[in-house]
Amino acid sequence: MSSEAKPIREIRINPVVPAEAVLVATARAMRPREAEQPAERDTRTHVESCPFCRGNEERTPPTVAAWPEGPEWEVRVVENLFPVLGTDDRGGPLVLGLQQAIDGYGRHEVMIDHHHHGVALHEMSATHLALLLTAYRERMRALYASDPRLRYVLAFKNFGKAAGASIGHTHSQLIAMPVVPQNVQDEFAHARSYHARHGHCIFCSLIDEALTYEATIYDRDSGEVRRRIDVGQYVIERNERFVAIKPFASRFEWEVHILPLAHQADYLDLADDALPDLADLLRRTMHRLDAVIGGAQYNYFLHSLPHCAECAGGEASYHWHLEICPRTSIPTGFELGSGLFVNTVSPEEAAARLRAVVLD
Repeated sequence: MSSEAKPIREIRINPVVPAEAVLVATARAMRPREAEQPAERDTRTHVESCPFCRGNEERTPPTVAAWPEGPEWEVRVVENLFPVLGTDDRGGPLVLGLQQAIDGYGRHEVMIDHHHHGVALHEMSATHLALLLTAYRERMRALYASDPRLRYVLAFKNFGKAAGASIGHTHSQLIAMPVVPQNVQDEFAHARSYHARHGHCIFCSLIDEALTYEATIYDRDSGEVRRRIDVGQYVIERNERFVAIKPFASRFEWEVHILPLAHQADYLDLADDALPDLADLLRRTMHRLDAVIGGAQYNYFLHSLPHCAECAGGEASYHWHLEICPRTSIPTGFELGSGLFVNTVSPEEAAARLRAVVLD
């Protein structure tokens, strides 16, 4: 548990999706439980039996795209052998009374992030990460252009068994779907509503608060000051174009979000000259997480402007961002039954510990 004088017990509301709440309960960290075993990690450069290692290309579906092209690729994309969505469109919805279904139409690709089998994200060079981030953008563009029925492309990464990775070789995935995921739809709808009321992007407002704002929390009964919060303490990393922020209502103990400082709704509009800054900030953020957690297992996912008719005109209100969610605990019956995330490390303490990491 943290060194704070009193444990924190607060229900914090996600300002971007107000229907989503987080219970910050630092006293829960003191409950007895078995010690967590450190994550095992395969650090080998090449594994002969791994289908994703360079030289084993015949063990995967054909190459969809590669950077650079040819046998010396650094990033390679193939179709997923076990897709969650497929290209077989059977032609219409199924309605059985209250039960409804539509075809699971779409595309599912695997992006092999690096030819090195066991390299972690923070160990990749900023140059390579810029190439990987370019590959996300280019495959998202290509998937949207391939079929007008595709309304959303999600780029995401699972790293480690606790995060659901089924293959040890570092890789990402892209899923193009005919629907906008509910969590993205909720973000978009509230961002549009906020912009209609205030004439400003809610994500830009949160960034402004994180960089400049101070808050005082009062006791509801006595009116006395409980504590003061410098909201800038949630900033983990920052450079000229991007910022990494610890959310005030963090769902996961070590969750961090990366956003462009200048308003930008669609990741597809990210300029080439911005990619090195994003790559460097991502690498440094992942280095901090790995240093504090030790062998961080995580999911990250890129939320960008949906491409659908009802989302037209949303460029002023939405703001793309990368959500990094390390997996240091397993949801319990309370979380699954209530839909309320429980965070046992205060975001303030987590941000301080991440900032304290000394980087080269």
